Amino acid sequence: MLRRLAISTLVIAGICGVAHADVYRWVDAKGEAHYSDRWVPGSELIKSNKPRPIGNDSSPAPAGVKSGPANPNQSAASKLQQQAAEQAVKQDVAKTKEAQCKQAKERYQQSIEARRLYKPAKEGDTDRVFMSDQETDAYRIQARNDVTLACGSPPPPVQP
Repeated sequence: MLRRLAISTLVIAGICGVAHADVYRWVDAKGEAHYSDRWVPGSELIKSNKPRPIGNDSSPAPAGVKSGPANPNQSAASKLQQQAAEQAVKQDVAKTKEAQCKQAKERYQQSIEARRLYKPAKEGDTDRVFMSDQETDAYRIQARNDVTLACGSPPPPVQP
């Protein structure tokens, strides 16, 4: 009985240690952000395992919702760190949206410039199956709608 209690205590202690890990953020050569629980040269600490000041709610605020008034016990350094983390997330989202917009524009441009479009080949099939005129028109319309959705505005008219 005592042995089970000791093993259970060790397991619970191990789980608690994992739940409070530090989180580091870094940007690779391609400009993509990465997050890890281990330090990498050039990374910045965005979440620490240091305990929160007393009085803070233990549950995090929902995404996109600002927390209430600042706690006077919270240090200036942690406020700056929080602001830096929020700014980094905004930059990551902006880069991702920009990349999605660029991909949608390229797909639309290719669909307009191509004489004929083909369907993706089935696995093991080497022959291309070309789309009918109606399927091609529907594909181009969908590609244009994707640009509008990803970029916030429709693509400019194609210059002859």
